[in-house]
Amino acid sequence: MFVGPFDSSMLKRAAEQGLVNINIHNIRDYTHDRHHTTDDYAYGGGAGMVMKPEPVFEAVETVKASVIQEKPELARREISIVLMTPQGRLFNQSIATEMAKYEWIMLIC
Repeated sequence: MFVGPFDSSMLKRAAEQGLVNINIHNIRDYTHDRHHTTDDYAYGGGAGMVMKPEPVFEAVETVKASVIQEKPELARREISIVLMTPQGRLFNQSIATEMAKYEWIMLIC
């Protein structure tokens, strides 16, 4: 699903120049039930489903640990973790400038 967007345009050129490294992790890989369930019914009922927090937290902690193991100097630096949501702030130039300060950025979507 992500190969198309990451293999074209500015992202492809940035990766070819070594400016960005994109790694994709499947949240279902961090579940412990046989169906790899990542969503659940909303508390109190109602329509729709919500993401279970456990697989998301385990994925973030596992990826952070592997990044720090690969580059131990990052243990002393902050890794920016961004949860993509329709209710969040609109991405603009000031947010891009703020995020450019980080060597590592994790996007959860």
